Amino acid sequence: MVERRIELNRRYRRKKKMAKLKKKLETAKSTRERETVLEKIHRISPFWVEPVKAN
Repeated sequence: MVERRIELNRRYRRKKKMAKLKKKLETAKSTRERETVLEKIHRISPFWVEPVKAN
């Protein structure tokens, strides 16, 4: 049960961090800032793809 709790806590933290990084990606002003955030996101979730914005 301990291992399960550890993994669940890890998942919850990852979800919170991803939400924070996605919000930061939306508000990123410079290309450099954007690339930094994308690197962090891919470190957490390598298969994540940025959604296409509909105009």
